Amino acid sequence: MAIKPKTTLCSLLVLSLLLLNLHHNPVHGAPQVPCYFIFGDSLSDFGNNNNLLTLAKVNYRPYGIDFFSSIPTGRFSNGRNKIDIIAERLGYDSLIPTFATASGREILKGVNYASAASGIRDETGKQAELYNLGARKTALFGVSPIGCTPYGISLNNKTNVSAPCSDNINNAVQIFNDRLKTLVDELNRSLSGAKFIYINTYEIGSSILSSPEFTVKNASCCLSSSVTGTCIPLLPPCRNRGAHVYWDRIHFTEAAYSVIGERAYRAQTALDVHPYDISHLVQRR
Repeated sequence: MAIKPKTTLCSLLVLSLLLLNLHHNPVHGAPQVPCYFIFGDSLSDFGNNNNLLTLAKVNYRPYGIDFFSSIPTGRFSNGRNKIDIIAERLGYDSLIPTFATASGREILKGVNYASAASGIRDETGKQAELYNLGARKTALFGVSPIGCTPYGISLNNKTNVSAPCSDNINNAVQIFNDRLKTLVDELNRSLSGAKFIYINTYEIGSSILSSPEFTVKNASCCLSSSVTGTCIPLLPPCRNRGAHVYWDRIHFTEAAYSVIGERAYRAQTALDVHPYDISHLVQRR
């Protein structure tokens, strides 16, 4: 069952980070973890940039056309993103609040800090600092094959949008991902009681691109800006959204996000995750 919105107040190469509390004894109907914190960029953003003076926000239609009540929340998708999917699998029956809107005791259940166009800096990218603040279960998402996005393809060949993926971009992505996977092993060895896992978004994204379920793999569903890569406001998107991998020139459709979220939570193959998936992470003591 899809989660419902709460009715009461209660740079491109960047990893997504999920923090899950270590100790939790679930009761019937309760979430599998007591709190769920998210750090990342536009692939995870719920709308933290909506009221900021920035081009990196999408609180307008056609974004959110397939979200609850067709509301453009600031998610870079036609509907839910991977964070929503994982929250559902973790047993949350309401949306995780954004940092921009979170208040009161609901902050204790989790907050989405992801912000579009954010990047990795030395002072914000140190996992040990989060560990010192109490984070014990962490899922690190690798970078997807962004050389295969419509934007990446246009960089590879500006005149032929059906050209192959950009190998230069994807090769750089794989170098980054390999080091991130190594970092997971290092952190598991060095931080007592910590459980880190790596989600191989590159592998999952590549399988989506080769899946016959998605018939449109190199074009965006909405007419998008060549500068920002995001949808041009108010123009109608494609109708066959479930067949598209990409919603705009950079970000996935809800259909593709659903595959990523599902396989991050419960791996389909051994290559999807390292050393195990989120469903096993939450069970570890």
